[in-house]
Amino acid sequence: MQRDNFFQFSFFKSQFNFRLVARLLGMLLVIMSVSMVLPVAVSLHYSDGAQFGLGLSALLMFMVGLLLRNFLGEGSNYAIDARGSFWITAVIWLAVPLMGALPYLFTSSVTTFTDAAFESFSGFTTTGSSVLTRLDATPPGLLVWRSTSQWVGGLGLILFVVALLRRLNEGNARLYESEFSGTLQRRLHPHMARNVVLMWAVYAGLTALLFILLMLDGNGFVDSWCTALSTVSTGGFMTHSDGLASFSTFSMSCITLFMFLAGVNLAVIYGLLTGRWRLLRSDEELHRYLLIFSLAVAISFVSFSVYGGKLTAYNLRFAVFHVASTLSTCGFYTTPPESWPMVVSALTFLLIFIGASAGSTGGGIKIKRLMILSRSVHNYFVGMVHPRAVMAVKVSGQVVETEYVSKIYSFIFLYLLFVVVGAFVLVLCGLDIPNALCMAAANVGNLGPSPVLHSIGASMDYVLLSPVAKWTMMVMMLAGRLEIFALVAVFMPIYWKRR
Repeated sequence: MQRDNFFQFSFFKSQFNFRLVARLLGMLLVIMSVSMVLPVAVSLHYSDGAQFGLGLSALLMFMVGLLLRNFLGEGSNYAIDARGSFWITAVIWLAVPLMGALPYLFTSSVTTFTDAAFESFSGFTTTGSSVLTRLDATPPGLLVWRSTSQWVGGLGLILFVVALLRRLNEGNARLYESEFSGTLQRRLHPHMARNVVLMWAVYAGLTALLFILLMLDGNGFVDSWCTALSTVSTGGFMTHSDGLASFSTFSMSCITLFMFLAGVNLAVIYGLLTGRWRLLRSDEELHRYLLIFSLAVAISFVSFSVYGGKLTAYNLRFAVFHVASTLSTCGFYTTPPESWPMVVSALTFLLIFIGASAGSTGGGIKIKRLMILSRSVHNYFVGMVHPRAVMAVKVSGQVVETEYVSKIYSFIFLYLLFVVVGAFVLVLCGLDIPNALCMAAANVGNLGPSPVLHSIGASMDYVLLSPVAKWTMMVMMLAGRLEIFALVAVFMPIYWKRR
């Protein structure tokens, strides 16, 4: 019996390359501990009392990271197959947010590990749902850590590994595909490691530019830093309980612009920055993004004006802000117009599912997938009328492979399944159906607290939810961030069978 158990363990260990998982996870934890230097420095500057909790968290992350990287991960094999890439992605995306919960516990900002884990998962998955109800009384150092976790999770934990560890070679591509398993990506560069470095460069550049603009407008360091990181990552964590209501019109305009840009494919932004202006004419997904955005703003503005009885500049500004926040899945909110028509609520709920562009930091189903789906359905009906017609699904002049079209159908089915099952569990936990459905859709789409139905969303107090509801929402956040497949794959029975 012991011999059988030994062979089973040896098989399990060899199949899933534990040494490599330990090494990569250790690297990320060391990076996370180093990233906590700024939160600790801010905490010391403001004497907010959180410096000891943050420092202890950083020390523990560093020690665990070194143990994993230098001892358990020593002599690891850097070969990664498709099966192993899903395993690595799932483990890292579970372990890092769980370790990231330590600062919330050690600073006594929350009282339970469930709340700490909820805040951490919400941060790293860029969802923005929060159990912290008194943000104005929250230590500035912890606010900086919250936004840092969102910024790191914006492009992805795995992409940190791909950017830093070039010895993975072809394994880089497998890890890249596992984290973006449901999206057809346009690359910035043929070489994978270089491609990821360029993505981080564009991402960091947009963040730095917004930070500078907010600082120049007179916002303090903490507000400017946290808001810039949360905006470009489409995370949605804010520094004040009233959202962005305290920001000036100029700052709000900058934030709105960068939310809009955060919903655009990073490869398109890079192309435009390098002078490839033909992308404005040739990229069909960008055209659809602009069209959806413009129509949603127009409908929202007309609805606010009709229900409010007058046309105002504020209604227009809020319509643009709200659509940018929702379509990019950033989830920021501010003081809404006095009248909130049901038309806007229905439109908002629809935008949650549509989401941002493929290759952006936003969530949702993504516009490119919906384009491929609609053209596939169109071809199907044309084929019913003309059985001999041979048609291919094309996007931006390129043929989409049949295998990927099938993957789109699977993704959308699983996506909607997570929303429905998640909402069902939330109803069992005591929520009414509209709240449950809106919260499930928002958290699978990584949108978080943006208003959906009148006051539902922005004022939703997540801390009142039961532990079961919170862990259910964490699963939904993670599924949405990993685009379903990487999370579902490791729970399929066939995944654990011998090859």
